[in-house]
Amino acid sequence: MIKYIDSALCSFQKCFKRTKTFKWFIAIVLGMMIRTDNLGVTSIIRALGMRDNYDALIDYFRSDAWELRTLEYNWWQFVSENAPLVRYNGAVILVGDGSKVNKEGRRMPGVKRLHQESEDSSKADTIWGQMYGCVGVLADAGDKTFCIPLACELHDGVKEILSWDEVYGYRQGSHTVELMSLAHHTAKVFQKTILLLDRYYLTEPALERLQAFNAGGKVMDAIIMAKSNVIAYEKPDKRNANTRGRPSKKGRSIKLATLFETDAADFVQCEVEMYGKNTVVRYLVKDLIWGRTINRMLRFVLVEFGERRVIIAATDTGLGPDAIIELYAKRFSIECTFKTMKHDVAAFSNRFWSKSMPILDRYAKSSDEDRAKSVKSEHDRKNVRKSLDATEGYVFCGVVATGLLQTLSMLYINNVAKRHLRYQRTLSRTAASEATVSEFLAKNLFRLLPNADDLTICKIIHEKMAVNDSFMLEFNTG
Repeated sequence: MIKYIDSALCSFQKCFKRTKTFKWFIAIVLGMMIRTDNLGVTSIIRALGMRDNYDALIDYFRSDAWELRTLEYNWWQFVSENAPLVRYNGAVILVGDGSKVNKEGRRMPGVKRLHQESEDSSKADTIWGQMYGCVGVLADAGDKTFCIPLACELHDGVKEILSWDEVYGYRQGSHTVELMSLAHHTAKVFQKTILLLDRYYLTEPALERLQAFNAGGKVMDAIIMAKSNVIAYEKPDKRNANTRGRPSKKGRSIKLATLFETDAADFVQCEVEMYGKNTVVRYLVKDLIWGRTINRMLRFVLVEFGERRVIIAATDTGLGPDAIIELYAKRFSIECTFKTMKHDVAAFSNRFWSKSMPILDRYAKSSDEDRAKSVKSEHDRKNVRKSLDATEGYVFCGVVATGLLQTLSMLYINNVAKRHLRYQRTLSRTAASEATVSEFLAKNLFRLLPNADDLTICKIIHEKMAVNDSFMLEFNTG
């Protein structure tokens, strides 16, 4: 297990320009994997028993010795080669979604008023926070499916800051378009992929971006939940050769929700696997044209199970309806990943800000000018940009920590006697949760490291620990 962590983290060494920065990266990821409190950078120091290196640790996130895209690409390569990925007809299954995180720092980049669409009654309708777009890949653990996070980037409130650098031109669209772009970047590593998305992402700009990416050869298809009021069109009737005018691109419009009643007799009943158990569903398949201007042929599957009715759209009209239903049911695994990143790994517990960032006006209207536009000097823009890089760099360390906990659960944790884990009564699943693996590592990491003192991570942790060898010798003999 320790050797696996060492090989995973050491694969990033080529991504850093300085060895010192690489060592801090290893310490941060390990600290996130085993920390027991969620109080930002200081919890990493406490988890590893490091010396008072708070300032040096903060400087890592603003360092020029690493680039986020390079680190992400290396992580994607490692996951593709080492994780037991879920595949359908040779295609890797990606999952994309957005997550909103409460943040009230008035000089933090990306903080703005956000509307909450969640049905959870404990959440407020609006919050002050940051909007992240995340893409993960499904991996199989027997009776449990993990969504290993691949990338998580700020997708709202930072367009003005990103416009200062031409390299980030691809991040100038809406959240749905940026998430499609992020997913396609990962698809270049995994080759053939299927992307699972919630109903928020069935938009014309997003599908136009997908078509543009696939123009040189299909790389990615998408399965997206449709809204209940979705309207699609039949194929146009064949026109008479003597008819004047431009041929019609669409036929009769159909409000798909009405088909649950009008075409109830045409529904087919079958049993599919949904959310870990076999479920009897009734479905109807329709290949229809969608969009006002894009006119894209999509396969719509109307699904009825219990009292629920949903409509799922797929860009690949060759996919079977049962496969579309089963694959989309796996989309929820990314919500479990968000829960782990927020509460167990604390990947969003950062507070990077800059004096060069204008103070947030809580009474500003949505129509007011972006506050970042008032930043004019190159020096101030550089400081604000570093704060943004630090925020995304911190979240990426949480991405790697979460992914390693998940792969350890799938590949190694079954070899550990169950009595050594934190279960109190019975095992609910064969695969341990990320929180269980984290607690196991927190209790056993320092016991296991002396037996692997030749590993890079062991040397780095020993170098940064606050207690030296002479003290430990005196403590053990005294």
